[in-house]
Amino acid sequence: MLVRYRSIRIIRTMLTDIFAYRYADVPMWDAFTERDRRFIVQSFRIVAEQLFPPTVNGKKSDWAEAKWKLIHDRLSTELGMVELSKRAYSYPYKRGQNTYYHSGTNPWNSVCEKFVYVDYEANIPADEFIKERLSFVEIAFRERGNDMAAANAGLPREILKAKARMAIKGANVRLPGSLVDGVKANNRTFNDAFEASVNELNTRFRHAGYDLNYHNGFIQIAADAKVDEQIETPFWALVADQKWQNVDTDMKEALDLRDSGGRDPSWHAAKALESTIKIISDTKHWTHGKENGPHNFIENLANKKNGRFIDAWEMDSLKQFFTDVRRPFGHGAGSDDMPKLNDQQTNWAIEFCMTWVKSLIERM
Repeated sequence: MLVRYRSIRIIRTMLTDIFAYRYADVPMWDAFTERDRRFIVQSFRIVAEQLFPPTVNGKKSDWAEAKWKLIHDRLSTELGMVELSKRAYSYPYKRGQNTYYHSGTNPWNSVCEKFVYVDYEANIPADEFIKERLSFVEIAFRERGNDMAAANAGLPREILKAKARMAIKGANVRLPGSLVDGVKANNRTFNDAFEASVNELNTRFRHAGYDLNYHNGFIQIAADAKVDEQIETPFWALVADQKWQNVDTDMKEALDLRDSGGRDPSWHAAKALESTIKIISDTKHWTHGKENGPHNFIENLANKKNGRFIDAWEMDSLKQFFTDVRRPFGHGAGSDDMPKLNDQQTNWAIEFCMTWVKSLIERM
């Protein structure tokens, strides 16, 4: 049974690497049910069949085997285990009157599979058991996401290589269209396939009744369905580019602190919004070096000479937010009461920042 956990208040201070540790102090499951078993099987099959198939056209994939080992090593290190499950095997067999032993090693995908699919034992807390297996899924998706980011970053280089090949006199180009079109199509197929896998995982979360969402390398607690659909999902898609890495990181920190009861999640959300404003100002060459805080960068965006990237009323709204919400958390309280937002105010502040980040990036 999934435990309702939004009211839990445990102090946490930083975003850690795996789901099991980030939410170790936030109870989510009080029992292991058939629904949980089904989800574990379904999510592992996404990894094994879509992200890193161990075989391709009936042949073992050395590339995939290396990826499975990498995922295994990262999770086993975090969990303090030498192996997620036994890799080496040995069993006796008879030939005539003699007994022999057959020994060998399991492929790394089998080692991971045995760990994920191991039968649940009642002496193990269900919460811990499920979170550790979700951590496997998170690491696998993160690794595939890293592959996608590397491919996207290298796309301009691959396009140049394709153009160079086409320029070679007498180049034998058999593909329909140009080599450049082929490179772009392959990259688009790669991105579409990974996006489809992410969407399937998030759909599986919803079907299992888990208030969770995977985005840009992390599984985190999701907002309500409407907020997730209209704000969070498009937000994470927009900040997936390397350019917005600081925005992505600060917003993940904000959600993690909100969900685990840490201090000042709205401050991190405001940092994400401020970073967005600064990046846009820099990218548009509007930054002049005399800015003294977010208000001046906001003014760069609203400046008539810069084409009014935002209107005056939008500038006022943003400035008000930084004055009333960001500033009190950015300075010591002294002898005054420590500033604190209630749960509803915190959710509003995070959603405000997400909405503005999404709006600003979409205008570029």
